[in-house]
Amino acid sequence: MLRFRKRSALGLLAIRRVWSMTRSAHTASQTLEYKPIKKVMVANRGEIAIRVFRACTELGIRTVAVYSEQDTGQMHRQKADEAYLIGKGLLPVAAYLHIPDIIKVAKENDVDAIHPGYGFLSERADFAQACVDAGVRFIGPTPDVVRKMGDKVEARSIAISAGVPVVPGTDAPISSLQEAQEFSNSYGFPIIFKAAYGGGGRGMRVVREYEELEENYQRAYSEALAAFGNGALFVEKFIEKPRHIEVQILGDKYGNVIHLYERDCSIQRRHQKVVEIAPAAQLDPHLRDRLTADSVNLARQVGYENAGTVEFLVDKHGKHYFIEVNSRLQVEHTVTEEITDVDLVHAQLRVCEGRSLPELGLKQDKIRINGYAIQCRVTTEDPARGFQPDTGRLEVFRSGEGMGIRLDSASAFQGAVISPHYDSLLVKVIASGKDLPAASAKMSRALAEFRVRGVKTNIPFLQNVLSNNQFLNGTVDTQFIDENPDLFNLKPVQNRAQKLLHYLGHVMVNGPTTPIPVKAKPSPIDPVIPPVPLGEPPVGFRDVLLREGPDGFAKAVRAHQGLLLMDTTFRDAHQSLLATRVRTHDLKRIAPFVAHSFNNLFSVENWGGATFDVAMRFLCECPWKRLQELRALMPNVPFQMLLRGANAVGYTNYPDNAVFKFCEVAKENGMDIFRVFDSLNYLPNMLLGMEAAGAAGGVVEAAISYTGDVSDPTRQKYSLDYYLKLADELVKAGTHILCIKDMAGLLKPDSGRLLVGALRDRFPNVPIHVHTHDTAGAGVAAMLACAEAGADIVDVAVDSMAGMTSQPSMGAIVACTKGTKLNTGISLEKVFDYSEYWEVTRGLYAPFDCTATMKSGNADVYENEIPGGQYTNLHFQAHSMGLGNKFKEVKKAYAEANKLLGDLIKVTPSSKIVGDLAQFMVQNSLTRAEVEERADELSFPLSVVEFLQGHIGIPHGGFPEPFRSKVELERGKTLHIKALALGDLNKAGQREVFFELNGQLRSVLVKDTVAMKEMHFHPKALKDVRGQIGAPMPGKVVEVKVKQGQQVEKGQPLCVLSAMKMETVVNSPLSGTVAKIYVTADSTLEGDDLILEITE
Repeated sequence: MLRFRKRSALGLLAIRRVWSMTRSAHTASQTLEYKPIKKVMVANRGEIAIRVFRACTELGIRTVAVYSEQDTGQMHRQKADEAYLIGKGLLPVAAYLHIPDIIKVAKENDVDAIHPGYGFLSERADFAQACVDAGVRFIGPTPDVVRKMGDKVEARSIAISAGVPVVPGTDAPISSLQEAQEFSNSYGFPIIFKAAYGGGGRGMRVVREYEELEENYQRAYSEALAAFGNGALFVEKFIEKPRHIEVQILGDKYGNVIHLYERDCSIQRRHQKVVEIAPAAQLDPHLRDRLTADSVNLARQVGYENAGTVEFLVDKHGKHYFIEVNSRLQVEHTVTEEITDVDLVHAQLRVCEGRSLPELGLKQDKIRINGYAIQCRVTTEDPARGFQPDTGRLEVFRSGEGMGIRLDSASAFQGAVISPHYDSLLVKVIASGKDLPAASAKMSRALAEFRVRGVKTNIPFLQNVLSNNQFLNGTVDTQFIDENPDLFNLKPVQNRAQKLLHYLGHVMVNGPTTPIPVKAKPSPIDPVIPPVPLGEPPVGFRDVLLREGPDGFAKAVRAHQGLLLMDTTFRDAHQSLLATRVRTHDLKRIAPFVAHSFNNLFSVENWGGATFDVAMRFLCECPWKRLQELRALMPNVPFQMLLRGANAVGYTNYPDNAVFKFCEVAKENGMDIFRVFDSLNYLPNMLLGMEAAGAAGGVVEAAISYTGDVSDPTRQKYSLDYYLKLADELVKAGTHILCIKDMAGLLKPDSGRLLVGALRDRFPNVPIHVHTHDTAGAGVAAMLACAEAGADIVDVAVDSMAGMTSQPSMGAIVACTKGTKLNTGISLEKVFDYSEYWEVTRGLYAPFDCTATMKSGNADVYENEIPGGQYTNLHFQAHSMGLGNKFKEVKKAYAEANKLLGDLIKVTPSSKIVGDLAQFMVQNSLTRAEVEERADELSFPLSVVEFLQGHIGIPHGGFPEPFRSKVELERGKTLHIKALALGDLNKAGQREVFFELNGQLRSVLVKDTVAMKEMHFHPKALKDVRGQIGAPMPGKVVEVKVKQGQQVEKGQPLCVLSAMKMETVVNSPLSGTVAKIYVTADSTLEGDDLILEITE
């Protein structure tokens, strides 16, 4: 190599001639004349291949891709003008290392030049030489320079001769563990192994203690061999907490070398760069000058041409040490391009064609730094599990974009399959700004826009890095990640849409999976209908209503002597006891008997509430037809329904005109009395329902939802005065009847006397109707007390459908009032006949009967205040989920959830909100204090969030604070989902289910549980079996280090897994004997696949 220290104008021409002669002598295949490139092959895959293809297309150069058998569906294959298979029958990585195949494809398809990308063969001198020998240009340094720079020991020697400081290390690649031991004896620990013929963190291991030396030597050698085809290593003294600074260089065939300033690559894990910054922040200008000058001098020392990177470590004293030269394009070249406005791939191609740097406008004095750029490598790794690679199918991919954002990717698209065979890089995100904080802000915004579902990514970790003050101040070193454990406090992604699609897909493939916790069979006995007299049924209270209208009806009720009853058997009773599953068929059969035998009932409740929901979802019946048919069979008894105010019969607010129209149509089809309530006693919602029912011509029964205990002076949120004031408003609004709706059965006899007595005194002319549940067993006593205090009507259910979470017994009330001023006028014998029918009918619904899991009521309802119907449902759900023995915890959590939400009135839908929060607390083992403390980070059930947003109204006393302010209230989150198609069964026992989500095509893979029973799969390790060792990540078994029957100690290596070219040692979690081994070398495993079993 000729080196010229003086370049006078007179000597310039001679120098160029000598240089030309020297270069010609160096390799006969190179000339200094310009020779255009017409076709370029990229001997690589993924995003770097696409990056080069794009540059070629911009320059009018045709492109050729090569791909392995495993990469048939990869995007780089589709982006090229031509694509050819290489390495048929070889392992995935070996295919891209097979030089003969690559050269063969190049020669057969008239390729002018090959770009090696990074990794694989990019730093293999034998590959560069093979290209030259085949008459194909290698887009990079000459083979000799690649050899010198690729051999890190020789590169160190060259650096020393160029006056560049180096870290103490071996003079040549070591060939044995003994040499590594000798080096450590001389220089002490820590030391670092490095692959002699490659970079990127592969084959790089830090050793801090003598005991770790052998294992790390073997792992480094194995990784280097797998990644670069050569396991040679050299050893260096490891410098603690340095900055990793690298300088981008660019040379041409004429001896011109320039630098494009530096990049800070200090943020690393496993010696792989995670975030790169250009230029390096807080870097002393004099140090920058020394780094760039040393880099250029070193490049000139070897006659470097094309792009390359000189890497340094900078210690805490500002001293820099040469590490290596990467004689290729770096992954992070993007940030240099952004701050210098130089397209490095364009420059590589033009230099290879024979252009000089000055011809390309690339002179050192014209290279300027413009702002800052950051690159984040978004990888399919799980930071919460030590960055274990994750594999699978990208079910969703949506990237962040916008001003100042550049994306370089290949496999980042919906439906792409991330395999364990290659690097875990998904997409490179590059952000540019006028300074480091501006670039960081853009990057944070872009990462927040990403939506990646199907595999884990490091995005939450990257977001934590970008918000770290040390990072923003530009003072990071290579120990940054290790010394900031808070970076691993990852905010969980909600993933609501995809979870919902998976659930829907599972139902579509495998059917509904609601477990029934009992094996009870429907009774084979058909119920016998009691005798019904011939002719029309006798006159009843409905005749009064039809004759005198709602006002006259209310007066007749108030003037009636004795206690009136409303029968809930046709709705609320079977909702509470049989999950609302009773069919119209069974209701119709007994309806004529009721019309003839109980004509003096105040009403029959048979519609509204959960009737609509269950009739359509589970019974596949029309609720309107039920109403019409029952009306025809019972023309004399008033029908009553439950109307949830502005919610009608649903669980959310409806437009006013919809509620009005619903009431109008309900009245036309036979409904008479509308019990209007709001779960929070929110007056605006109630007034809307009352107005709608009144406008339809119905009887308006405004219901006050009851909670608490008016007789307890210590509980005054819902005091007697509160209920009286609410009643004033309802009577003022024109209600025909005033109702007390005690959903949880909390109204004790004394409380009933106090409340009903006060209402009767204040409203002597308004009928009072009381509804309760008998959960605690005191329902009959409470209703009798209310009747004695002035109530006109109480709710009951026929005896065989009464008690527990249903209403009090009809027979008990009839018997207790017989012969008194409260006499109901109902025949007790007819009640017995009625009850016998329902006792047998109830057996037809045995799988849904609450008595399957619940044997009695419970007075603890006075503490937890769970409404009757919900009490049954919660008990059933607890048994369904295998939590039957924890129902006591569920009830306690319900009480705590109620306190968290501010002590609500608990009626549908507010009771559901409390129940959802209670189950959320039990499932996640959260106490009330923990929920309050972590409210700003927990993902609460949607019903809880919507309640705090005010969706169902404003609770008495306002929303609970500070709980409400801490919960993240997301508005405007509506998912529009349409099921499209169900795919065929694949080899993994899965079916692809297609949806349209918010107008975009989505699909999920769902396991077909029936088909999988006939297919063979590798067994999974059971987490609750101590001796079963599972794969910590998907990957390939490199080595099994134990044998069956062998004794192993806790912490002893069992096997080595390789995924994405990184190796992981699986150690024994216990001491014992290897009972059985389920894998062999080269076995391909999924996460949690069983590796072996150990018996203690």
